[in-house]
Amino acid sequence: MKANVHPTEYRPVVFSDDTAGFSFLTQSTAQSNDTITWEDGNEYPLIKVHISSASHPFFTGEEKIIDTEGRVDRFKNRAAAAEARKTQLASKAKKTAATKARKVQGDK
Repeated sequence: MKANVHPTEYRPVVFSDDTAGFSFLTQSTAQSNDTITWEDGNEYPLIKVHISSASHPFFTGEEKIIDTEGRVDRFKNRAAAAEARKTQLASKAKKTAATKARKVQGDK
């Protein structure tokens, strides 16, 4: 195992989830230029996070979609386009089958 690969300079840092209004003070090596005055009156580095235990659906029990990059919308659009294409192909197949059936009956 390599020696001296783990960080040693831990310091108090505040992590804040603005969507849930939840913050907590802990030890971390994370770097930040933002600071915040904590409940004890001291100023600490501030790290803003998008999701925490206060807002994650697994911990809250709520079913909500957290999508910051539009992945869910793109997936829904692709699924809708595939369904429309499937319907279009099915109607085309029905028309072709009906046309063939008319030709067969016309030949008799």
